Amino acid sequence: MPPKFDASEVLEVFVRVTGGEIGAASSLAPKVGPLGLSPKKIGEDIAKETAKEWKGLRVTVKLAVQNRQAKVSVVPSAAALVIKALKEPIRDRKKEKNIQHTGNISFDDVLAIAKIMKPRSCAKNMAGCVKEMLGTAVSVGCTVDRKHPSEIIEMINDGELEVPEV
Repeated sequence: MPPKFDASEVLEVFVRVTGGEIGAASSLAPKVGPLGLSPKKIGEDIAKETAKEWKGLRVTVKLAVQNRQAKVSVVPSAAALVIKALKEPIRDRKKEKNIQHTGNISFDDVLAIAKIMKPRSCAKNMAGCVKEMLGTAVSVGCTVDRKHPSEIIEMINDGELEVPEV
């Protein structure tokens, strides 16, 4: 038999959801059910927390569970931050599929995203983290300062573009 569950202990549960939408309770139940939480209530809390800034984007949500109470906080991925920086209109994901993100973001936006992602990055300096975010911009399909992100990575490697250390 598993050990007795300690109610005062803080447990962290990570769930990937679409912002602003109440996810299926059946997908939340295996994660939050054993902790004594209602999947429906947690789904509503997640939807309320992500509705403002992350509507329509796939984001990871961290649930900090203590005494059968869950605190919801958003842990954005690099791709979610890049798509958010594009400032695209909110789309209905049920009707529109295979969306191409062909917008343009500034290098300052990339620096801001890199600052947010630096603690979770494997890069040893800020330039490496910026290159990771530029690689994410390539996979999302957007441009940075009207150039392909690979060109900017080459400029950083050649020393033509200076990345400030933070």
